[in-house]
Amino acid sequence: MSNLRVSIIQQDIALGIPDENIANAQKWIALAAKTNPDIIVLPELWNTGYALDRIRTICDHDGAMSRAVIGQLAREHHTHILAGSVADERDGNVFNTSYMFDRNGDVAATYSKTHLFRLMDEHHYLTAGNTSTTWMIDDIPCGAMICYDLRFPELTRKLALAGAQIAFVPAEWPHPRLAHWRQLQIARAIENQMFIVSCNRVGQSDDTTFFGHSMVIDPWGEIVFEADDQPGLTTVELHLDAVADIRSRIPIFQDRRPELY
Repeated sequence: MSNLRVSIIQQDIALGIPDENIANAQKWIALAAKTNPDIIVLPELWNTGYALDRIRTICDHDGAMSRAVIGQLAREHHTHILAGSVADERDGNVFNTSYMFDRNGDVAATYSKTHLFRLMDEHHYLTAGNTSTTWMIDDIPCGAMICYDLRFPELTRKLALAGAQIAFVPAEWPHPRLAHWRQLQIARAIENQMFIVSCNRVGQSDDTTFFGHSMVIDPWGEIVFEADDQPGLTTVELHLDAVADIRSRIPIFQDRRPELY
């Protein structure tokens, strides 16, 4: 496969109301499926938002809801779905976890956010993951990060070294840091010569405003797509031959000096 069709669902999230968010996501996914995507992407904590003070009572327990709801939709529409992330309770701890479903509705991979965002008190309520994740979308190697992970270039580089051609970034990234959001994605794409595909939420949560601006950045650092600050759905086709082309023109991976750093 040399092209990949990605549907990005930029939705608002009702704080602490999983049933409403699940119904909303189901509607968006049904609409996205009509555009014949290879993968559909949701934002971070799409089913609860940052209701961290009651997260243990509304979280997804060992991915049961994700498997039942999103897995069924992936199977029904025969598409991959990166289910943003959910608060995921396992063995007494709550993680911020992405579930990736294949076309059969099976879990192809999971990734738990490794860098917890102190400015929104994640470290008080959540447990950090300890591994990076790559998986295959059909024959395309991909990696995942979640929101704050974008500020840590080591993680994106690790995904690239593991073969990822695309890094997906579900997020709840708020004002006033729009410039950081845009520039960090462009930097990660350029320095790793890979596609960056982000899905950021919109809307208001208490006194925090989320600005959307979900993006697709190509391996040259060019903006292929950038959303506005409203709920919406966009399907973008990635031309993956660009990865090999750009990596052959500027051979940064051959010229690395890891023994020095």
